[in-house]
Amino acid sequence: MRRRDYRRARRQLRRRYGTRTAPVVLIDEPYPGAGLAAAGRILFRYRSELAPFALAATAGLVALFLHTRHPGWWPGLIVATVLGTAAVAWLGRRWLPRLIERAYAAGVVFATGTWVVLATVYGPGAGPLPKVLGLGTIVAGVPWWWHRRRRARVQVERTLEAWPEVGEQVGLAGSRVMSALVDAWGWRARIALRKGQTVADALNRLPALESGLGTRPGALRIEADPHRADHVLLRVLNRDPHAEPLPWPGGTARSINEPAELGIYEDAGPVRVSLLRRHGLIGGVAGSGKSGVLNVVLAILTGCRDVVLWGIDLKGGMELQPWGRCLDRLATTPGDAAELLADAVRVLDARAADLARRGARVWEPSHDRPALVIVVDEYAELDDEALRYADSLARRGRAPAVTLLAATQRPTQDAMGNGAVRSQMDVRICLRVCERRDVDLVLGQGMLAAGWNAHTLDAAGAIPRRAPAIRLPARRRRTTPQSRQGRRR
Repeated sequence: MRRRDYRRARRQLRRRYGTRTAPVVLIDEPYPGAGLAAAGRILFRYRSELAPFALAATAGLVALFLHTRHPGWWPGLIVATVLGTAAVAWLGRRWLPRLIERAYAAGVVFATGTWVVLATVYGPGAGPLPKVLGLGTIVAGVPWWWHRRRRARVQVERTLEAWPEVGEQVGLAGSRVMSALVDAWGWRARIALRKGQTVADALNRLPALESGLGTRPGALRIEADPHRADHVLLRVLNRDPHAEPLPWPGGTARSINEPAELGIYEDAGPVRVSLLRRHGLIGGVAGSGKSGVLNVVLAILTGCRDVVLWGIDLKGGMELQPWGRCLDRLATTPGDAAELLADAVRVLDARAADLARRGARVWEPSHDRPALVIVVDEYAELDDEALRYADSLARRGRAPAVTLLAATQRPTQDAMGNGAVRSQMDVRICLRVCERRDVDLVLGQGMLAAGWNAHTLDAAGAIPRRAPAIRLPARRRRTTPQSRQGRRR
């Protein structure tokens, strides 16, 4: 265009639009990068499913490069293949706890390395090597595509991609996912809330979150992050580990100094609690599993050589009588219970005097100087005299290793007596209760508001447990001993 024509066109634009900016004209033509971007998004979205093909393509390219540039490297490749296979089989236990998973990973490393060695020597297109690579990719890919944990991880990744929209819909706008981890029963994530929101806001939107994430009712758990008030821990259970009763695997503790395993958490981790110098309270409605928890505790303590067990069963002995050969004493009437607790106070006084004489502060349990654990079923049925002795044991029993473990349906102040028994019980096991206020009665004031929703438990033996080392609410389930008969060893 000549300069004169350019000036004429510019004057015409000025007369038409004045000092305004001329409109931008977009030409609707195919953009070649759009297709590539879409293909890239698809490949990234299905990267897990395409991993076997990506590994095969990488092996082919590496073999082609080595065959054309460094064909003499094949001895080093053999050494690298053997070392890599051994490393995956031996060192992979941290990331792959199951033997079959480590065997699969080691087999893939060995097969891939062997193919690369042969392709480096003869060329990737020589003989049957291309067919072996294609068939091996399919055969090795089937377990990978079928693996439950891989599919669960992919599902979680795609769920979290939609989290901003889900958070907007359920009333947690501005929240974001900080991290996520897939485990045997589902997945868990750390969620950063918008400034000003707390765990209480997330708990109030729990049903909406279940709908937004498309889970089954009751599959979500929300806990407070112990490090940040504006973070919450989200737990999604695709499978419920507490759906069926858990068989008791057998006691592993040989001393009361070792923690007792009462069951498993929802992530299949063991529930461990120390019973030395700590009084315990077990609460729940009839049929919730209180006696079952006592049976688990007794099954564990009978295997400890440094424990003497006394029992009080005010159901006439129907619960603790099967443990009669394991108990040094068993009381089945209110009068016998008061006498047993009075003798326990005498034992406590004698131990306190012995500690004072020796200048010791605590009683260290041993085979010759065992701890004393008193198990009480139906604590509310004790008379006033027995409650007075129990109050003394609760106040002074810590240092002399005299432990009180009580089970009752509703531990009100009247049922527990007017003493300090309930306040001294720092190990609390709450089974199913009928009323929301009973959660605070068993676990302590304010526990319901903190998320310890024991009134929603729907299975006998399901327990949210509170102990000095536990600050976050989480469901557990006790194990069930196969037999309550036994003999002290």
